[in-house]
Amino acid sequence: MAMDEKGLGKRLQKARQAAGLTQQQLCAKANLSFSTLTKIERGAIKSPSIFTVQAIAAAIGQTLDELVGSPALPVRDLKKTKSGVSFVYFDINGSLVHFFQQAFTRIAEELNVSADTVESTYWHFNDEVCRGTMSLDDFNHAMQTRLNAPGFDWRKYYLDALEPIEPLQEVLNWASEHYKVGILSNIMPGLISAMIAAGKIPNIHYDAIIDSSQVGTIKPEPQIYDIATKEAAVPPEEILLIDDTRGNLVAAERQGWHVLLFDDYQMDDTITKLRSALEPAE
Repeated sequence: MAMDEKGLGKRLQKARQAAGLTQQQLCAKANLSFSTLTKIERGAIKSPSIFTVQAIAAAIGQTLDELVGSPALPVRDLKKTKSGVSFVYFDINGSLVHFFQQAFTRIAEELNVSADTVESTYWHFNDEVCRGTMSLDDFNHAMQTRLNAPGFDWRKYYLDALEPIEPLQEVLNWASEHYKVGILSNIMPGLISAMIAAGKIPNIHYDAIIDSSQVGTIKPEPQIYDIATKEAAVPPEEILLIDDTRGNLVAAERQGWHVLLFDDYQMDDTITKLRSALEPAE
């Protein structure tokens, strides 16, 4: 978002007060916990989810842009590809950024345990956190307990380990000028906005952000594609998903989407295929 965290919190507080709502009343209307709202307003939550801010905006009767002071959207010459695609969803981990394996290695070195131990512990809880049924704080506590790692902070390890995949990010930037674009990711709470703020993924206008931890379902479950189709606001046959996991692509194909496998090991070939797939119709 286009302001520091304390500035955003102060703006949200003033908007709530202007709407004549107490913190408790806003929490009830926006379906937020009291502790979450108070932390956001005082700037303790560094990167509140875009969906959380949207819920607050709706509860006080403002648009997201009105609430956070976002600039007007750029004028785009929207097109369709030769195959009829008008909306492109991009995966994050393994697609827009290299997979975060280095985080496991760093944790293992700091704690003097094997990387396999760290990784197996991580995957034991990953789906729960990505579905939003486990908070990031609870995940950190579980990792801390199992690995004997006081003060464990996955968000920091994750962000430090991320390396942008620049060729695909360049395609995303270009595609955003000609097509509607979105993110469709199995991700832990708050990490998408944190990645944007840290410059790990492009800070552009996304027409839809499908954050698994916010919608309560993960790829390749059918529900997440149903939600993504609704948010794209185009027919399924006009959606393209770029993802590095075949199972996720097969599930998307079953929904009637177009798909393209992103292969980091065959980068040049993949980018060539993608640019060809995104060539606008005459």
